[in-house]
Amino acid sequence: MGFRVKIEANETIELGLEAVQSVTFITDTPNDSNARSTDLGMSMLIKGKILASINGAAADATLKLPKWALVPAEDLKCYGNVVVEVLSGSKVVREITMDCAYVVDYKEIFGDTSGVGTFSLLIRQKKDLNTNVAYKGGFAAE
Repeated sequence: MGFRVKIEANETIELGLEAVQSVTFITDTPNDSNARSTDLGMSMLIKGKILASINGAAADATLKLPKWALVPAEDLKCYGNVVVEVLSGSKVVREITMDCAYVVDYKEIFGDTSGVGTFSLLIRQKKDLNTNVAYKGGFAAE
């Protein structure tokens, strides 16, 4: 299984199969509700590897993630269009699109034992635009 992530916000960020390790799609409603709540939040947690630039290769796209995370709320570029493709055997199994997503939490973790590091990006769809979230699957084989 693999993942492709494309983010169009303050700049275009494309993360490929070699960088993204896992994607979690999350829906969240209040736990104290006695009926289906209208207060629904939709999030995605994207985790992956920070890749090293080797032999003068261009910097890896994960360098753009903290730049997006630091865009202030007053700037409309803090919102972005995010498309995640879940792949199995080069076939798209799921395609999730959040057209007005923003960064809730961004972390980079570095250690001295394995590789360069990892990242964790938690994004959320702007709540008043939840109906715009597209969750597709069941694509025909090519």
